[in-house]
Parts: sequence; C-alpha cells; structure tokens
Amino acid sequence: MNKYELALIVSAKIEDDARTAAVEKAQKIITKYGGTVTNVEDAGKKRLAYEIQKMKEGFYYFIQFDAESDVPAQVEAKVRIMETVIRYLCVRQDA
Repeated sequence: MNKYELALIVSAKIEDDARTAAVEKAQKIITKYGGTVTNVEDAGKKRLAYEIQKMKEGFYYFIQFDAESDVPAQVEAKVRIMETVIRYLCVRQDA
C-alpha cells in the first residue's frame, strides 16, 4: 500500500452542505476502490492564484489515504466529473 494525498479545490459559490457532500463523495470514491482514508484537512477558503471559471476564491481540502497504485487514477477519473470541484491533484507521498 502506498500513501497518497488528494487536494481538492471546491467552488466557493455553493452552500456549506453541498461543499461537505462533495468532500464526503470524494472519500466514498476512495473507499469504493479499496483505499483507506487516514486524514481529511480542511484548509479553508483561500484566494486562487488565478481566476478559474470566473471564480477568485475556493475552499481547499486535503485528503490523505492509503491505497494500491492503481487507485489514484480511478479516483481522479471520478473526481474530474464532479461539478463542484474546480481543481484537483492526487500525489504520492514519500515514506
């Protein structure tokens, strides 16, 4: 098992409930493909480096998880089509 981190930037234009639901959905996707979520960090609302879809701010979340090497690609494929997520990045953490 490898350690990974999924960074999500969720739209600031949606309600708190929808934002929470988006993060929970990402966690469910990870567990669906056999990963184990170890930590979820809410970094809060931050200004984006550049405007994305006419938005200047977004909510940042970092989800750490353990999974096999094929899981991040499957997770990215599902997160990519989530409307509330404006950017994402999944990286492998060093041991």
